Amino acid sequence: MNDKQFFLSKHDFEPAYLALYRSGELQRRAREAIAALENCQVCPRDCKVNRIENKTAACKTGRYARVASYFPHRGEEDCLRGWRGSGTIFFSWCNLRCVFCQNYDISQEEAGIVATPQILAGMMLELQGLGCHNINFVTPEHVVPQVLEGLVIAIEQGLRLPIVYNTSAYDSMESLHWMDGIVDIYMPDFKFWNERLSLQYLKAKDYPEVARRVVTEMHRQVGDLKLDEDGIAKRGVLVRHLVMPGNIAGTNEIMQFLAGISPDMYVNVMGQYYPSGKVSEEKYSDINRRVTSREVRDGRQAALDAGLWRLDERRQFAF
Repeated sequence: MNDKQFFLSKHDFEPAYLALYRSGELQRRAREAIAALENCQVCPRDCKVNRIENKTAACKTGRYARVASYFPHRGEEDCLRGWRGSGTIFFSWCNLRCVFCQNYDISQEEAGIVATPQILAGMMLELQGLGCHNINFVTPEHVVPQVLEGLVIAIEQGLRLPIVYNTSAYDSMESLHWMDGIVDIYMPDFKFWNERLSLQYLKAKDYPEVARRVVTEMHRQVGDLKLDEDGIAKRGVLVRHLVMPGNIAGTNEIMQFLAGISPDMYVNVMGQYYPSGKVSEEKYSDINRRVTSREVRDGRQAALDAGLWRLDERRQFAF
């Protein structure tokens, strides 16, 4: 395998969004996306409420995004955090209802502050000023228009960091088309393969279908993950998959699917599942335990058996 195909020199790198900004296309997309909030279909829920007037539905977010926190994150994958951290902006609320969510207080309870585009741009620039390697939007599925609006302002004021789109993979194709040529690094989860279990644990029966479509489109846009001389991610797709108790997530099928897109897909098979959110309820008792080291090893082996070889080496075991 020629490692040069996964290399992008930091001296040759320019964030994808700058070309679209110079042409005026980024500004046009931001305006179009904000106008679309009037009959919102920004995510697969297709709620069609008027968020311009602060009407809310599944994501509980109106005209402006809500941000729970932002900081240089040093707990991400090595290729994202480097030595100065990944500049994460955690958006509040979510369009999924994962019963085991490990950020339940952020995703399903009101948290943080309302962020106008000026405030959001200021967060990006502050993270850049702190030396972060990238701007990492966490749970942006329901606030893509607001992200674009803030990004225009941030670029005008000097933003030059690559953009990481850190998502559950429950995104609309319209949102991904808006982000085409803007996002440098897509980092989707692939949570569940089975529709029935997705409905039970994510409260979204169509999640597997959406995730397959989304990951395929992301890879079409940016390709396999490329790193610079320092091992820092610059462009491409990095897929995360959380191993679940009893392999209910369908790890084998997910890895086969990812390998079908590209055997060079960079994948993090994660073993840090622990009981959280609502799993103490009796109806979720089958996942009210940590995963075992054996289950995580099996998940990693499933990736290797599928032909995937670019596996993240960190955080493989829960204990």
